[in-house]
Amino acid sequence: MKQTSAKVCSILLSLVLALFAVSASVAVPTLWRGFYYLHIDALELPAQTGYSEEVIREAFDAMMDYEWKGADFSTGQLKWSEEGMQHFADVRVLFHLDIWMLVITAVLLLLFFLFRKKIPLHRFRGFPPSFFAGTGMIVFFGIVTAFAALDFDRAFTVFHRIFFPGKTNWIFDYRQDEIIRILPQVYFRNCAILAVGLIVCFCAGYLLYGLRGKKRRGSG
Repeated sequence: MKQTSAKVCSILLSLVLALFAVSASVAVPTLWRGFYYLHIDALELPAQTGYSEEVIREAFDAMMDYEWKGADFSTGQLKWSEEGMQHFADVRVLFHLDIWMLVITAVLLLLFFLFRKKIPLHRFRGFPPSFFAGTGMIVFFGIVTAFAALDFDRAFTVFHRIFFPGKTNWIFDYRQDEIIRILPQVYFRNCAILAVGLIVCFCAGYLLYGLRGKKRRGSG
């Protein structure tokens, strides 16, 4: 019974570690407005859209204030539709779910750290839970990244169909929702690259910790 409990705790800890890494990595590009600002000049958005940098920043900030600060929906001086606004409302739900997952997993990891001596853990093949958290993420996101690299447009579509099932309001008409003109697909691709890059860093840390843990246990 004790061994079964230890195995369950180890599996749960691996899952919590993985969810913490993913939610933290996703939170960075969604919270970091400066990452978008870097794209304004890099993608020559004023020249491409005909909007000034001031108008672009104002529209982006107004939209992000709606997503994170509970402000009334706005895209600054750019036109928007009710259907477009509803998509951003759906996105806000996902953003907040990610933050909640980050907070909950962080609290769980803190509790584990505080009570680690009282929590039984099982080492599968001698490896600690962190090793399997890192391994699992590498396999999953390796497949996802390969799929996206082969055809990002298709991956972009699949992503929206998964997270916004039965909805098409994510397909914007730039004449009705002008903000889509300042949110090119390459920006979302770079957000994904940033998030995956951070996940890789977490994986490396988890794997190194797991390998060192196995080595210490073996030498002991």
